Amino acid sequence: MTLIAVLGSTNMDLVAYVTKAPRRGETVTGREFRTIPGGKGANQAIAAAHAGADVTIVGAVGDDAYGAQLRSTFEHSGVDTDHLRTVPGPSGTAHIVVDDEGGNAIVVIPAANGTVDHLAPGDEALIASADALLLQLEIPLAAVVAGAEAARRHDVRTILTPAPAQPLPPELLAATDLLVPNEHEATALTGHTDPRKAAAALLDQVPEVIVTLGAGGSLYAARGAEPFTVPAPQVTAVDSTGAGDTFVGTLAVALAEGRPMRDALGWAAAAAALSVQRPGATASMPYRAEIDKQYAS
Repeated sequence: MTLIAVLGSTNMDLVAYVTKAPRRGETVTGREFRTIPGGKGANQAIAAAHAGADVTIVGAVGDDAYGAQLRSTFEHSGVDTDHLRTVPGPSGTAHIVVDDEGGNAIVVIPAANGTVDHLAPGDEALIASADALLLQLEIPLAAVVAGAEAARRHDVRTILTPAPAQPLPPELLAATDLLVPNEHEATALTGHTDPRKAAAALLDQVPEVIVTLGAGGSLYAARGAEPFTVPAPQVTAVDSTGAGDTFVGTLAVALAEGRPMRDALGWAAAAAALSVQRPGATASMPYRAEIDKQYAS
């Protein structure tokens, strides 16, 4: 079975659903509140597991009730937690407001995730055994760089989601095979608002780039090749939280299984389209049979 390693964050998402998000200084009444396991690392891990891979998460949770719930969620989703540390103190949380158009605003409190600043014993061996390593930026950069460099030493494909957007150190870019920013992250990294120009600029630093375009699909660019776009299924979004992570987790599985890039992007777009039609992040992620059916339609 395809093995995906994920080095990243694990949070409890505290989600408030509102008609319209409050402006600064404004109070609004919400219609619903949910606690949903999330974090970009957890999201990508569960998406990949649902898509049919054997997945292990590398990260940390606190010794609080959320930590126990997060660990249980992984186990019920088929994600191996042998490399998920439990540390004293609270687990990470994300405070999310979702409006009636499916848009969201998020405040992340790292907590336990902030302790993941290095690879623990056994983490490199896990990475070496994987078909791909998924990375994001919700844990300290030192660990992200260490993970990417470990993957490079063992010829394991690295897929980096540069979120939250921030300057990327040269050593991380040098160890990244595929960079997957959204439009806003691509602009933040390059200064270009046009996705094609942003992708071209990023190819000076990494060999392959996918810029996700939301309902517009995705743009793929690689050194020495003509860029192309793959459309996304047109659906009515209920909650876009976790859609990008669903896309990346599913994409990693498709690529590890040897699918051509255009086919992999279409399959990942089908998964993301399913996820935005349901509330929550991990709770919205489709299983392989659902993705296959959506992709075939």
